[in-house]
Amino acid sequence: MTATPRFNHVAMTVPADLLDDDGRKAILDFYGEVFGWQELPTMTEDRQRLVMMAYEFGQFVFIEADESPMTTTSMDHFGMSVATLAELEEFYDKARAYAERDDRVILEDKMLDDFGVLDLHAFYVRHLLPLKVEVQYFDWKQPVEAAP
Repeated sequence: MTATPRFNHVAMTVPADLLDDDGRKAILDFYGEVFGWQELPTMTEDRQRLVMMAYEFGQFVFIEADESPMTTTSMDHFGMSVATLAELEEFYDKARAYAERDDRVILEDKMLDDFGVLDLHAFYVRHLLPLKVEVQYFDWKQPVEAAP
C-alpha cells in the first residue's frame, strides 16, 4: 500500500422537501458560512440530491432524498479534525454566531477530555441535516512518534 486510506465522504437521506430550492439554500448557507463547504452544482437535483464539497474534490457530504429518510439518535454524528485549537475556536464562533440568528442550529458546548497523552477538544453542531458534525482538535502532550 503506497498511501494511508482515508474516509472521503458521508452520506445521509432526508425528506424531499428539505432539498427544494429553499431547503438547499438554507443548508448551503449554514454549512458554507460555518465550515466553508461548497455545493457541487453538477450533482444537484431539485428535491432529490445535494452534494457539498468539503475543502477538496475528494471530500464531500452526499445528501439524498428518500421516502424513508434516515432517523438518528442524539449521538449520531460524523467527525472532522482540525490542525489547531484556534481553528476549532473559529468554527465554534461561526456556529454560535449563526445560532444567534437561526434557532434551528443545535450547538453543544465545547468539551475537553483529558486522555493522559492528549487533550481532546471538541464540539458538536447540527443544522437541518440528521447527523451532527463533531469538530475535534487533538492536543498531544508529547510529540507523537512514528510507528516502526
